[in-house]
Amino acid sequence: MRMSHFVCPVCNSELMLEGNIFRCRNNHCYDRARSGYVNLLMSQAKKVHGDDKTMLLARRNFLEKGYYKPLLDKLTEIIIRCVKNNDVLLDAGCGEGWYTDNIYRELKSRDYNVHVIGIDISKNAVELLAKRNKEIETAVASVYKMPVKSESCDIVLSVFAPVCAEEIKRVLKRDAVFIRVYPLERHLLSLKKLIYDNVVLNELPNRDIEGLKLAESHTVKNIINLGTNGDILNLFMMTPYYYRTSQSDKGKIAETDKLSTETEFGIDVYRRL
Repeated sequence: MRMSHFVCPVCNSELMLEGNIFRCRNNHCYDRARSGYVNLLMSQAKKVHGDDKTMLLARRNFLEKGYYKPLLDKLTEIIIRCVKNNDVLLDAGCGEGWYTDNIYRELKSRDYNVHVIGIDISKNAVELLAKRNKEIETAVASVYKMPVKSESCDIVLSVFAPVCAEEIKRVLKRDAVFIRVYPLERHLLSLKKLIYDNVVLNELPNRDIEGLKLAESHTVKNIINLGTNGDILNLFMMTPYYYRTSQSDKGKIAETDKLSTETEFGIDVYRRL
């Protein structure tokens, strides 16, 4: 029997892992999938939640090429400055887990004993992370109702994911850290110019979060040079643009073998008051 870092989504009691079953004191039970994750999403409708397999596999294949490594390196640097042994790090909206897994492995290589957990509303995404790293505790769940105990997390990470400020504040310990990554206005501008006749800059998020103090901000800017149509297509398919683009505009990607485009990220670091 092992204590989980997740709580029961029905009664908020702590979950214990017994074999392949997560069980709370009120006997609510949740099966652990063969790949290792648990589904704690209360809405079990047949509709598919979150990113689909096409987007997830495109993102995984693109990220594995290292195009976003400068962002990963900066993110890891910030976390290393903040982390302590036995901390709990939650990736809220972990996706397929490229950032989560690489951060975990870097912390472990530096002999940090950190409990890393990841949630995402997409079952396909969580399954990919669970298969990638068995030591990260993973669950299908919404960032708007996280099955995580109040004031239990030392670091919460959100990389291009929706943010529910109330939930972030609830799960953070006092003086704990929330790290948010978002695209800046000109991120992937040249990719958009390739596809669309009229290009709109990205809208920046509201950076004021009540109850959290913005402690530091960083930008990571680079030009990436994509030398194959496969890499360009993967980049396009991992963005929301793919599902909002006409077939004729998608054809412009099929005809392109080389592309240089901007990558521009904002990283905000908050502390809970």
